[in-house]
Amino acid sequence: MIEPIHKLVHRYPPNEQGRDFAVGDIHGHFTLLQAALDKAGFDPLVDRLFSVGDLVDRGPECRDVLSWLDKPWFHPVRGNHDDYVCRFDTCDADNWVYNGGAWFAGLNWDEQREFAAQFNELPVAIEVETPAGMVGIVHADCPFGSWSELIAELSNPESAKRLKLVKNTLMWSRSRIEQGDTGAVEGLVALVCGHTPLSHPVVLGNVYHIDTAGWRPGNGGYFTLLNLCTLEATPPIPGKLEWEA
Repeated sequence: MIEPIHKLVHRYPPNEQGRDFAVGDIHGHFTLLQAALDKAGFDPLVDRLFSVGDLVDRGPECRDVLSWLDKPWFHPVRGNHDDYVCRFDTCDADNWVYNGGAWFAGLNWDEQREFAAQFNELPVAIEVETPAGMVGIVHADCPFGSWSELIAELSNPESAKRLKLVKNTLMWSRSRIEQGDTGAVEGLVALVCGHTPLSHPVVLGNVYHIDTAGWRPGNGGYFTLLNLCTLEATPPIPGKLEWEA
């Protein structure tokens, strides 16, 4: 069940029957993602999967994303690569193709519009109620020190220009992880994001970075599944009892 706060923000009530997981960037590798879910014992009848976005580009199964969006247990936010799909007729197409968007260029016009219509429905932020408190999910980072500030800004932006800047930070920013910023996002138990590929999950303050490059398996990448209730990772980090930056 989704409780839309606004088109750009979706809220999910507690999962009283199963588990909630978040996964890092997918980039068109849905078979590998399904294998990770199977290994974790994911039960689609009661469990839910939240995605930090970047569903497409780079991988061989980008067209499969529409069937995943139809799954009632799969709930993604919009990543910067997903936003290319939303803006396919106005974005820098050469840059997109260079970064993995050739699959989209091969679609016919009607197919492109169908993908864009569905991707435009993706929120840029999700909040999930858990027994421990609220968990937020964005693709890259939160531009504010509190979650309530972000929700207020997305719900009632001062201007279209201001909204664009906020969305760009949500989908593109790497400043937190590049600077090692351990400041917390108030109002959340945890903020979960991806965007920056890492060798293992990293937590800074209460911000969990979980893109462990499952879309790059030949280079040691793997999909991390983060349990939103316990904040434990699957697979666990070898030899580490706590999260490390």
